Amino acid sequence: MYKLEIESQLLSMTESFLFVAGEEGLTLTHLAALLERNEDETLKILTALHEDYDQDSKRGITLKSYGGSYRLVTKSELADEIKKMLENPKPSTFTQAALEVLAIIAYKQPVTRVEVDDLRGVKSERALHSLTGKGFVAEVGRMEGPGRPILYGTTDFFLDRFGLASLKELPPLSLEEEKEPEDPDLFMTKFQEAFSIQDEGGNDA
Repeated sequence: MYKLEIESQLLSMTESFLFVAGEEGLTLTHLAALLERNEDETLKILTALHEDYDQDSKRGITLKSYGGSYRLVTKSELADEIKKMLENPKPSTFTQAALEVLAIIAYKQPVTRVEVDDLRGVKSERALHSLTGKGFVAEVGRMEGPGRPILYGTTDFFLDRFGLASLKELPPLSLEEEKEPEDPDLFMTKFQEAFSIQDEGGNDA
């Protein structure tokens, strides 16, 4: 019984270390040092963990080795479902206000809150705070001039959530991309159509 408890604890520790390491993974040597075991013992632990993942159909992840590093990855049989999630973000928690603010920042960044307010014609503080809290928007600097207002831009999380490699992949909203949108409502319609977003309505994020 004692041996089984120790093995279970080692499996749990290994899983935790790999989870925290994320995409970078951990080498056998590094894992052995963390577990305070030799490399042969650590390899046996990794093999046991891999078998646990593959034999349990309820688990959505497994263990793989890439370039000498071990890391946790999603199972290949779930690839289609994961692809759908990444290609169709449809953040249902977005209100109309949040969508408007996100659209303006995405296409006009870096931009200040006052500039966002001017384009929308209403205050954007609450929607901006919500988007920042959710990780879609972040402070990217300050504008030169009186008061040095904060400049906002989208984040890597925004790119990941909408399946974009870079801001260059943002779909055009009109045939004349370099011109300011004359109709804010048309601007928002095109933005939502571009990402197939459905909002929940309301005035705040």
